[in-house]
Amino acid sequence: MHKHNSPSISKLFAALAAGSLVLGLTACSKEGPGSTADAGASAAPASGGAVTVGLSISTLNNPFFVSLKKGAEDEAKKDGVTLITVDAQNDPAKQQASVEDLIEKKVNVILINPTDSSAVANVVKEATSKGIKVISLDRSVNGAEVSSHIASDNKAGGKMAAGFLADKLGGKGNIVELQGIPGSSAANERGAGFDDEIAAKGGVKIVTKQPADFDRAKGLSVMENIIQSNKDIQGVFAQNDEMALGAVKALQAAGLKNVAVVGFDATDDAIAAVKSGQMAATVQQQPELIGQYGVQAAKKVVDGQPVDKFIPVPLNLYKQ
Repeated sequence: MHKHNSPSISKLFAALAAGSLVLGLTACSKEGPGSTADAGASAAPASGGAVTVGLSISTLNNPFFVSLKKGAEDEAKKDGVTLITVDAQNDPAKQQASVEDLIEKKVNVILINPTDSSAVANVVKEATSKGIKVISLDRSVNGAEVSSHIASDNKAGGKMAAGFLADKLGGKGNIVELQGIPGSSAANERGAGFDDEIAAKGGVKIVTKQPADFDRAKGLSVMENIIQSNKDIQGVFAQNDEMALGAVKALQAAGLKNVAVVGFDATDDAIAAVKSGQMAATVQQQPELIGQYGVQAAKKVVDGQPVDKFIPVPLNLYKQ
């Protein structure tokens, strides 16, 4: 009796084991994007395991990026996401090594704020080839595909600055534009938004556009040179606050008063300059929102939900 029934029992156990295996595979197939490469590590089913997100920041020596990190941390805590932050200290090689470390840790998603937009392309490709989704923050990635790019709407910010400056000058006057690092996405977009809006306004005119590389000392020296050849200036738009503050010093040294200077970033120094009347306004980014949106998008990606290729973060105008 026992001998006759024993193969049937074995078959029953084999069938049950096979069923468990199928169920296990089915569960795996429901994991978020990148789960196949991450299986057995920190990858988690969309239905509720722990989600681990890597955050690679260009530098934590800049208050803007410290705020971005805080926004990401607060959102991660709220959503039950484990966040691992690495600081590149403005070193592309260090950023590559730290992102490779995040890949080794098998995080679900990497949020990257590039030190150099082109230099990160290879490590981004490495991450995506292993099933880890990548989302860029504030600065875009050149030469590699990402799931989404989250940044301030720089073009809208340039347009906002132009509208304010044209109104401030009563619709007429000469404007100097100090540009950021040539070829950088921020300089291109802020410049395009500003130039288009000024052209649409009429009476106000951009008399010169010169790069000062987002740098305060260069903003000072470039503005000094411009003033030497033309003092008939009513307004200045600098594509970041550092250059704006340099321009303010040059204007003060030349004794030029009532020149409306508008910057971009709303750094602490710029806000103080607006309050004291040295600057007219600064376009205020919201770095905490960039970090917050980053974690929200990462969670969506893990859950297999669609995310927009570009997620713009709204801006404010900080003025007197």
